[in-house]
Amino acid sequence: MDDSQPRFLDDVTVELVKHSASDTDVLWAARVSTAGEQSLEEIGKDPERSKGLINYLMRDRHGSPFEHNSMTFLVSAPIFVFREFHRHRVGWSYNEESGRYRQLQPNFYIPGRERKLVQEGRPGKYVFVEGTAEQHKVVTEAMESAYRQSYAAYQEMLEAGVAREVARTVLPVGLFSSMYATCNARSLMHFLSLRTKSEQARVPSFPQREIEMVAEKMEAAWAELMPLTHAAFVANGRVAP
Repeated sequence: MDDSQPRFLDDVTVELVKHSASDTDVLWAARVSTAGEQSLEEIGKDPERSKGLINYLMRDRHGSPFEHNSMTFLVSAPIFVFREFHRHRVGWSYNEESGRYRQLQPNFYIPGRERKLVQEGRPGKYVFVEGTAEQHKVVTEAMESAYRQSYAAYQEMLEAGVAREVARTVLPVGLFSSMYATCNARSLMHFLSLRTKSEQARVPSFPQREIEMVAEKMEAAWAELMPLTHAAFVANGRVAP
């Protein structure tokens, strides 16, 4: 495949590349307040027997025991998603690929047919509804044309010897980037509370669909690592402790 030809993608990718996270981490961190160093005995125990404690901590918002764990994700998504993502600063660490130091690959985002295209209502009180076939056609053709033109201009400057950090300025926010994002369960729950829309949420949220796609994949990976913590999060209205 010619790496200079644009590729058009309608989904994001999220890979859990490293972790130290389990429900047991919550238990020993919580019980140190009453058991001291003996709380380490929780590491070898079945956390299912203590899921009531996890639920209590979540319900009454005793948050610090949910911080003693770590998950690192490799995320590939459009640049505009990362600009929203980086608003989450507490409990997160990021390292993103740099257009100063490498030639950026021509991977671009185009919404899939299931992506709602039309905004109705006023700011603060609006909904998104399905787009027509004609609207999807306009979006696809306009984006593909703009992406091809911008990447051709980028390549032209690189071939002329222009520095990568200068040439990249013509590239749009629909270009895919990649980053490592590291968090703990508490910071992830805060992210999920704002970046997913759920009928189970005590406080409604209205995320842009593309960052919600990232959040859904992160949540699925986390739910496998810490099923009791995830269940308590959902049961208590998807509010971060």
